[in-house]
Amino acid sequence: MASSTASKKKDKRTTLIDFELTTTLGTGTFGRVLLCRDRRSSEYHALKIMNIREVIRLKQVEHVQNEKNILTKIEHPFIVNLLWTHHDNTFLYMLLEYACGGELFTYLRTAGRFNNGTGLFFGAEIVEGHVKLTDFGFAKEVQDKTWTLCGTPEYLAPEIIQSKGHNKAVDWWALGILIYEMLVGYPPFFDDNPFGIYEKILSGKVEWPRHMETTAAKDLIKKLLVHDRTRRLGSMKNGTEDVKCHKWFKVIDWNLVYQRKLKAPIIPKLAHPGDTRNFDDYPEENWRSAHPSLASYWSRLKIFNRGYFTYF
Repeated sequence: MASSTASKKKDKRTTLIDFELTTTLGTGTFGRVLLCRDRRSSEYHALKIMNIREVIRLKQVEHVQNEKNILTKIEHPFIVNLLWTHHDNTFLYMLLEYACGGELFTYLRTAGRFNNGTGLFFGAEIVEGHVKLTDFGFAKEVQDKTWTLCGTPEYLAPEIIQSKGHNKAVDWWALGILIYEMLVGYPPFFDDNPFGIYEKILSGKVEWPRHMETTAAKDLIKKLLVHDRTRRLGSMKNGTEDVKCHKWFKVIDWNLVYQRKLKAPIIPKLAHPGDTRNFDDYPEENWRSAHPSLASYWSRLKIFNRGYFTYF
């Protein structure tokens, strides 16, 4: 993993005027992501725009700063890399790579569920491949364990819910949830109420559709969804190798995965580098009309003194 900084990735003289802002790629609680084109190089990027007032009101200052700090430190082919940051009186801006293929879950929702081959491909890519991870809004640096409760409820490991302190073992649990959802069409623990989801996760009871009853995928999922993280596949002595050697992956040549030579079952349609057809449509609201953050508002919350947005 190569270290880098946003200033190294993009010319320091870059300003917001250098970008032509076009289509909305996604929206969130306190901002949106827009496709933009660099007027100088004609390259397409994704510009994440966050309303400062809303970030502060929703107490997301630390999360935003963590996201920026982590992405500034790393540059990797398997993440959507940060290229540049900026802020004005109203918004925070993060310029990111544009992954024009869209999101995995969009394809899953369209298909209903994946067949075994498609699930196998994406499972292998997530274990050791070149799908790109994005949205580091709740990311944090962890040396050993953390006690933070955050994440999609259906994907939370038992130790997160029980506040026992958790480590990388939760990622293997999440992989088990994802493989189940890819092959079945919905997650194994589901309820209309988050607390109902937590109760089902802690009970550990999984219902298996008929088409999953005697499959190698079922065996892998069961070994990933083990409550005792010291016995969870991927978290024991041999780590990732235990997962890669599981019988579900027996047809996978991991060298081909690493070399990006596996044939993808889904190939996004693209007419040009700035094609947005693989993203949902969003209303193009007048986001620029947001009220600027007043100096007194910032001062009252001591944001400048705490230095949270110093480097944007």
